[in-house]
Amino acid sequence: MLIVEELHMLLLRPDGRVESAVSGNRLYGEVAAVLVDLALHGRISFSHEKHPTVDIVLTEPTGNPILDTTLQRLVPMRGKRLQSLVVSPKLDPLEVVVESLVVQGVLVRGERGFFGWGSERTPESDPAPELVLRSRLAAVLAGTGAPTQADLSLLSILQNLNAARAILRAECGDISARDLKKRIEQLTAGSPAGDAVAKAVNDAIAAAMVAIMTPVIVAATIT
Repeated sequence: MLIVEELHMLLLRPDGRVESAVSGNRLYGEVAAVLVDLALHGRISFSHEKHPTVDIVLTEPTGNPILDTTLQRLVPMRGKRLQSLVVSPKLDPLEVVVESLVVQGVLVRGERGFFGWGSERTPESDPAPELVLRSRLAAVLAGTGAPTQADLSLLSILQNLNAARAILRAECGDISARDLKKRIEQLTAGSPAGDAVAKAVNDAIAAAMVAIMTPVIVAATIT
């Protein structure tokens, strides 16, 4: 299962709605996750500049509809800064991710909101994959399991969305939000595998979040 698919499972409540902690930021996390997936599959690379850009390494299809759809959308955007791509609705993988999870039997298509308005709900049909994933992340946070690149990417993305503590309540135990942040930073800093990819994506999400939150902070200060 791709990192973006695992992230989507974490961000959904059992009733098929996105967790309130990330309701406004889901896009940034899932775009970042699918870009990590593409990088790990050798299709894109990130420059080593302070504000990294994204280049296409291979346009050959992977055979995975999520990766191939995103890659096609990304081709005309090659050379753009990662920070701008993370916030681009054009790269939102939501539809293909949901379709993939439905095909796998993890999610099922449900109803929309009142009177057919609102987005379609996709409640959980098979809880087993998410339970395995959460058990894996709990072991990583507790230090009893060796983290994979997927684990580190998921933890980093959740932390950069300021949602790690809210999404991983049970897996964190009594760890405070501050200690959880330190723990995730410790884990990601100590991993030699994929550091360049992780750092580039983490920096992009962090910068995007600052850009998004700054107007809100300024408005609050003025009022």
